[in-house]
Amino acid sequence: MALNHLHGCNSTWIESVPVHEVFRGQTVWRGIVEVFDLAGHPKAKRAYGWSHRDGPQDKDERFVTVLGLPPVDSAQVAVKVAAATEIKQRRK
Repeated sequence: MALNHLHGCNSTWIESVPVHEVFRGQTVWRGIVEVFDLAGHPKAKRAYGWSHRDGPQDKDERFVTVLGLPPVDSAQVAVKVAAATEIKQRRK
């Protein structure tokens, strides 16, 4: 449903993949990434999605989706790309 709203295409859930992303010895993110096949997207055939706590005192929930476009070819890489993007945005 969220993928349809965000990316304008239908999706089919494929699997849940546990991911533990570490950077410089510190856990950046640990959780479950949902993997979806996409139908009707002009470029991507797959998407990855997850949520995490965010905001003051982690009271909010943030939903993240990453399209399976190069270099993203797995749940692990999707988390790495999203984490790197978030770090860059925070530095601005």
